[in-house]
Amino acid sequence: MRARTGTRWVALCGGGALLVSLAALPSAQASLTVPEPATVPEAAAPTTRVDQKALDWKPCEDLDPVRDENLECATVTVPMVHGAGSYETRDLDETVRIALSRVPATGTAEHTMLVNPGGPGSAGRPWASHTHLRMPEGLREVYDVVSFDPRGMGASTPSVTCDPVFFDPVRKDTVPADADDEEALRGDAEAYADACAENTGPLLDHMRTEDTAHDMDAIRVALDLEQVDYLGYSYGSYLGTVYSALYPDSVRALVLDSVVDPANPWYESNLVQSRSLDRAAGNFFDWVARHDDTYGLGTDGDMVAEAYYTLRSALRDDPAEDTVGPTELEGAVIVVAYSGGTWPAVASALAARIGDGDPAPLVALHETYGDDAESDAGYGGYLAVQCTDALWPKDWAEWSSDARRVHEDAPFMGWHNIWYNAPCASWAGEPAPWFQVGDGPGEHPAYDGDVLVVHATGDGATPVEGAYSLRERLPGASLVVEDGGITHGVSLTGNTCVDEVVVDHLLEGTLPARGAEGPDLSCDARPEPEPRTAQTAPGTLLDRAGPVGLEYPGESEAAVE
Repeated sequence: MRARTGTRWVALCGGGALLVSLAALPSAQASLTVPEPATVPEAAAPTTRVDQKALDWKPCEDLDPVRDENLECATVTVPMVHGAGSYETRDLDETVRIALSRVPATGTAEHTMLVNPGGPGSAGRPWASHTHLRMPEGLREVYDVVSFDPRGMGASTPSVTCDPVFFDPVRKDTVPADADDEEALRGDAEAYADACAENTGPLLDHMRTEDTAHDMDAIRVALDLEQVDYLGYSYGSYLGTVYSALYPDSVRALVLDSVVDPANPWYESNLVQSRSLDRAAGNFFDWVARHDDTYGLGTDGDMVAEAYYTLRSALRDDPAEDTVGPTELEGAVIVVAYSGGTWPAVASALAARIGDGDPAPLVALHETYGDDAESDAGYGGYLAVQCTDALWPKDWAEWSSDARRVHEDAPFMGWHNIWYNAPCASWAGEPAPWFQVGDGPGEHPAYDGDVLVVHATGDGATPVEGAYSLRERLPGASLVVEDGGITHGVSLTGNTCVDEVVVDHLLEGTLPARGAEGPDLSCDARPEPEPRTAQTAPGTLLDRAGPVGLEYPGESEAAVE
């Protein structure tokens, strides 16, 4: 499941262009070590042991404090290798340091919310502040908000490192013209996988979602809490599903937004996603056509799509300013499938290049939303999780056949998505079967507590069918859909109907009544964006390896009060 990671995709931080470096954990931050627990039988309930002392929170030295001066940081040290149900006996030197962030409640803290923005591959610490600022005052008063850089990401150490020059422009066209092109692209994917193995080391075998779920419970214990609340977007919905299945007694309130389908392992999920991204691109092309008086790219969606694909072909022979070829174009324009807030910026850049021959806005779009050397950590982290989270085809003929079939149906990102995940075909880390919840053979018992599932029907990154699938597997879940919504990530972003349900669930534990079939509540979508021409890229949070297309209060819709 490809969702933009937070290496360079954030406008302040998150998904657009990462303007803040989340490189190393400063020595001023606190550290707490999880001691060796006693070994428990595999049949025992999961437990997590840690010294019962408070973390020594200190000001974050490597995160921008402008938006929230109360943001604090700390670290917790956990085993690199977690055992079944608890921690295995292990070499104490084999540990991982997880970087944490927190915004304390403005009043008396009654609850603590863990937040994950998606990914995998996203550094999560900025999201404590982002989420706190989106909350209504009633939530801020009683909630500590805590986020973390998952193992291998951001300021957590050791970190995933692969090959920063992989994204140097101009890259090979993702749509191979012939067998030689395809073989060259496959060689690039294999070389990147080899670089990850060589430069990352043993951590690469311990990056599964289950590992991060165990880390989350270590965080809970380090916070000296019996239970936590959890808000997870995109890939974070799958992480929350796994965590709640492993540690059902550790969860108080659970909100899962923009849902990864728990029934589809990553390879199958990506094939489905390519078609969903194509549908979302079609929505964008239709919107551009409705505003032909502004953009001049065609009066119907098919005409706009033809103009886009014609530009894509032209960039193969004549990259914009020797920087933006067809692959760089795709890497930037994919944002239209995540957030309607990006549509005016992308449409303006396309119109400038297609209509006026001006490449500068297209290059600026790439610099804001595309990939560069800083993307290596997020992309490598994405692969480290996905390539070992599930089994992948080893026969390249299967990949190639599926790519051609999907590209024919969904040319917007069909081949691009294949190559984005192709390193998994030769990944060094050992994969394991998909962690699937349910009551079938080989499935893990699903969390049976109350769960709020939220999804936009027009979400391109995670098709809405996944939300229905998750609702079926979680007996206590209620599904709220934003009907006609086009943004990946809905909760606490300004849809009053949705946000009131989220707030009520967090404060009171209430849910919309669950019916025989979902959705259990439909909310009207927010208005689509107005056309604009010359502009800077909007302040969206896009999680690519899960950019979550959220906007900051005050820059678009305000948080619910």
